[in-house]
Amino acid sequence: MLTKQVLVIASIVVSLLMVVIVNLVRLKNTKKPAVAKKIILPPLFMATGASMFILPMFRPTLPEFLSSVVMGMLFSIILIKTSKFEVRDNQIYLQRSKLFLVALIGLVALRMIGKIILAEAIQIDPAQMSGIFFILAFSMILPWRISMYMGFRRLERQLH
Repeated sequence: MLTKQVLVIASIVVSLLMVVIVNLVRLKNTKKPAVAKKIILPPLFMATGASMFILPMFRPTLPEFLSSVVMGMLFSIILIKTSKFEVRDNQIYLQRSKLFLVALIGLVALRMIGKIILAEAIQIDPAQMSGIFFILAFSMILPWRISMYMGFRRLERQLH
């Protein structure tokens, strides 16, 4: 059986890999014109992860759920502020932002610190902690992508 420490370390490693992947995808996306589908699809794909809540061991308590949603929405403000579009050659592109990478690393660091604190100090089951951090991540990504989509549509209407 895996210990709680191994699970926390594994989740930190996965989080770091996600930072690298998100940053590489982001850099690639700044080189091609933006399309609505690529803005909308990530939260839809991520939503399939909510199927984990079919199993009771992943379900957080109501206070844990609410605090995860609030924290995610607060973190989304940082992503929203660092994600802007620009018009180049009569096409819409995502602007490059060095601040986005700094913000992303900071948010992941906060999540890691939170996981360590929850794992050590509050004795939350690793499965339940996974559910809590899924909710936090989804609550961060959904408002960010909605904001991006609205900004994209606004620029698209100006172009046409």
